[in-house]
Amino acid sequence: MIKKILKWAGIILLILIIALVSAPFLFKGKIKSLVLKTINEQVDATVAFEDVSLSLFKNFPMASVSVEKLSIINKAPFEGDTLVYMDNIDLTMSVKELFKGEGEPMNLESFSTKDGVVNILINKDGIGNFDIALKDEEDKPGDDSESKPFALNIQDYAVENLRLKYFDESSKMKLVIDSLYHDGKGNFAASKLDLDTHTTAKLSFDMDKTNYMRDVALKLDAVLGIDLENSIYTFKENKAFINQLPLEFDGSVALKEEGQQIDLTFKTPTSSFKNFLGLVPEAYSGNLSTVKTEGDFTIDGKVKGLNGENSIPTFNVAIASNNASFKYPDLPKSVDNIVIDTKIINETGVLNDTYVNLDKLSFRIDQDVFNAKATIRNIVDNALVDADLNGTINLANVSKAYPVQLDTPLSGILKANLSTKFDMLSVEKSEYEKMQNNGSMSLSGFTYSGDGMAKPVSISQASIQFNPSRITLSEFKAKTGGSDIAITGTLDNFYGFIFKDQTLKGNFDMNANQLLVADFMAPEAPETKAKTEQGEAKTEAKPAAASEAVKIPAFLDCTITARANTVVYDNLNLKNVSGKMVIKDEAVALQNVSTDIFGGKIGFNGNVSTKAATPTFKMDLTLSAVDIVQSFTQLDMLKSIAPIANVLTGKLNSTINVSGNLDSKEMTPDLNSLTGDLLGQLMNTSIKEENSKLLTALDNNLKFIDLSKVNLDNLKTYLSFENGKVNIKPFNIKYQDITVQVGGQHGFDQSINYNVAFDVPAKYLGSDVNKLLSSLNSTDASKISVPVNANITGSFDNPKVSTDVSKAVTDLTQQLVKQQTDKYKKEGEDKLKETIGGLLGGNKKEEDKTSTTTDQTKTNTTTNNQTQQTAEDKAKEAGKDLINGLFKKDKKKEE
Repeated sequence: MIKKILKWAGIILLILIIALVSAPFLFKGKIKSLVLKTINEQVDATVAFEDVSLSLFKNFPMASVSVEKLSIINKAPFEGDTLVYMDNIDLTMSVKELFKGEGEPMNLESFSTKDGVVNILINKDGIGNFDIALKDEEDKPGDDSESKPFALNIQDYAVENLRLKYFDESSKMKLVIDSLYHDGKGNFAASKLDLDTHTTAKLSFDMDKTNYMRDVALKLDAVLGIDLENSIYTFKENKAFINQLPLEFDGSVALKEEGQQIDLTFKTPTSSFKNFLGLVPEAYSGNLSTVKTEGDFTIDGKVKGLNGENSIPTFNVAIASNNASFKYPDLPKSVDNIVIDTKIINETGVLNDTYVNLDKLSFRIDQDVFNAKATIRNIVDNALVDADLNGTINLANVSKAYPVQLDTPLSGILKANLSTKFDMLSVEKSEYEKMQNNGSMSLSGFTYSGDGMAKPVSISQASIQFNPSRITLSEFKAKTGGSDIAITGTLDNFYGFIFKDQTLKGNFDMNANQLLVADFMAPEAPETKAKTEQGEAKTEAKPAAASEAVKIPAFLDCTITARANTVVYDNLNLKNVSGKMVIKDEAVALQNVSTDIFGGKIGFNGNVSTKAATPTFKMDLTLSAVDIVQSFTQLDMLKSIAPIANVLTGKLNSTINVSGNLDSKEMTPDLNSLTGDLLGQLMNTSIKEENSKLLTALDNNLKFIDLSKVNLDNLKTYLSFENGKVNIKPFNIKYQDITVQVGGQHGFDQSINYNVAFDVPAKYLGSDVNKLLSSLNSTDASKISVPVNANITGSFDNPKVSTDVSKAVTDLTQQLVKQQTDKYKKEGEDKLKETIGGLLGGNKKEEDKTSTTTDQTKTNTTTNNQTQQTAEDKAKEAGKDLINGLFKKDKKKEE
């Protein structure tokens, strides 16, 4: 019997397991159709989800329905905007709900969401993207009789990690509730219930590009009395926290067709001044339980009225403290005589009528007292601001009285005595005459250093004066490392920059005795010691932070006129530096900049722009009497344009026009992008061929010239460069009576392709050659020259020299042959004329004369042929000796 019972029990259990496993597959289609029906009957939007699944195990004995990756995308006028995205939605219901008929609603007992985003937008016309309910369905009467796919019988719900964003385009108001965790328990089947809720979130609030709150921590544990029939929600037991500031609420919110009817009061449960410190995030305020406080701090607020389309509730929020103080136990100083009297009021229900009165804010640290008061009115249409500041703060005492986390302690005395009165519309239109600004601020003895700074910065004195039209920096003196700076100037649009995100305009004069650029560069990451597996010390470089592209600030529109006695940049020592910088539209224009350097002077005009992804520059430089060796070895750009200049000594005058791209991080020129030209004139110049493999190779191939004695004084050259190549316009130089023409091309990659043409007089070819030429009767050797061409290829480190020796031999031989042939031919003709003349003058018979003339003509013809052949032979022999003298070493030297 027992066996039969166990057997049937096993069979029943197996059937139940099979049913539990197979049920999701049997009912999945029904659940999915119900979800689609629910959505499609409610919204006019594009709805999508990845999957709908059913599980009988997840919350057994309840059934669980999961909707994965649900998204609701708006249609016009917000087409394409995501209204809602939920990574996961879980619905829980009784298993028996799965067996209900087609027209019967399923009762949901709980739901939860995870990792969701709600994006609420209101456009300029006041239309919200959340209004997606089907209008036709809303307007149909008698709609209640239609069955609903789901019925709410919820007992609990939860929202995990929701991000809600709200933006009103007309008011430029932006509200973000991030990391929202909320859960509630209550019987929604009843018409009246108590809902027990727990909520945490982070709140940020901006209006018209001004941030008022950022990641303010919120917490609310509240029991809400809910009247579902009348849509009234009443605060019962509750405790809220803004950061660490405690608040309690009393009253109710009723949902009506025209809006929300609000009747609420709130206040701090105690009057301890710790409530004020609680407004500051815990990360900055520290542990408040050990702080000693005296005096009170209270917040008392009332909100009452309709929050509708055209109205807001009236409210009155009072924040007050009188003669309070606090002291942290581990800090040496306290903050005393704290007075706060602030009110935020709206008495009409019109948002623009809201005003803020900071009647008094005062405190004292040691003997330094600071006071402030301000009012803000007409906040929506055109905010009116009236403020006064007066007092002194010793910055060194701030961290001694409050736990400010600073890597380097502050020091210095800040003094302020100023008043300002303006409206935001005047700021926006730059109507400075409508502003009333008076007073001054000063900072002295201020020192600051940090990880991003090479050296500490010490400001000995800084003074600012405020007046209606501008802010004047009357004095600014600072030092860092070995550098000193003194600046004066004006700011013309300070309020527009602060309040309206407008361009900051200014005009400054800067003077310095010495500027070391290294003092302003971020330091390299220090090395650290680490141990190997064998325990040996090993030096490792600390990883450096990834460098970012350099960007000239877009908000700057200012002019800086600068002068410095000495500027040291890397290995360059610049003297008497002066010029003007105009910073505008993410670019710097350099005007009339000049400096003494390399024994001469360099001046330049140009601009640098970082507006595009790749920074660009364009510069016109003038070099006056600069030392060639220093300028072409210490300036990388010049070294690349004319690397051969390193063999020259002397002075250079030059104009250089160059443009190209810059490295976005190092702001150094990209050589392959450079285009431009260079016109140069050499002065008192000599050549050191031993410094150049190229000139040494050329000298070894040509014995008729000593390159070290070439005269380059007043030589003018023109170079142009583009696409990584430098083209040299042919130019002529003289070596004694030898004319040399140089031209060609080299690359920034050190490749070369030069052509050098020599016109060599024969007299430089040696004594043997001169003897040979002189033996050819009266030939003038000075009139004989040999053209020789040399082609230099390869690179500056590995040059290859080739010459056209064979062509030079042929040309010289032909020249000598022609010259000698012409000479002997002329001699023969002269001889013939002389003979004929003698015959014509004698007393012989006619026939004798004729016979004699005929014989003499034959004799002269033979003589002329012999003479011409002799001339050709002698010319060839002379040519051979000449070439040997030109291209071979002296035989005596070889012996």
